[in-house]
Amino acid sequence: MSDDVLIRTGEESDAAALTEFNIAMALETEGRVLTLEVVSNGVQTLLKNPEYGFYVIVEKSGEIAGSLMVTTEWSDWRDGAFWWVQSVYVRRDYRRQGIYRKLYEYIKAKAAKRGNVCGFRLSVDRDNAVAQQAYLKLGMSETCYKIFEELV
Repeated sequence: MSDDVLIRTGEESDAAALTEFNIAMALETEGRVLTLEVVSNGVQTLLKNPEYGFYVIVEKSGEIAGSLMVTTEWSDWRDGAFWWVQSVYVRRDYRRQGIYRKLYEYIKAKAAKRGNVCGFRLSVDRDNAVAQQAYLKLGMSETCYKIFEELV
């Protein structure tokens, strides 16, 4: 990847791009159509409340090429925080160029400086084999856990 790459924490001015990415990712990976207003509000809420998490942005040649979101889960078993990697998206024309690798390396370095991060987790659609291979190549492994939810 060339030197014209900038990796940074997301800012409120990134809200429109992050909203676009979330909507595109849901449609591509799960066939879900998300509501613009709801996603936009969700993105803006996280950006205004760093206690909820943060976004990481990759810019290439001045354009936002990809992003991900990190939220935390406290582990009493490990006396540390897991960083959940969520809302991963790379624009089509930037895929297979190491953008996700750069994002993941950035959060790993940021976590190392924090000192209380005990690991990284993410969920991936069971049919998204391309993403699963990317995560495996970066050293992640599939766990024995299944995720359950109840929406309210």
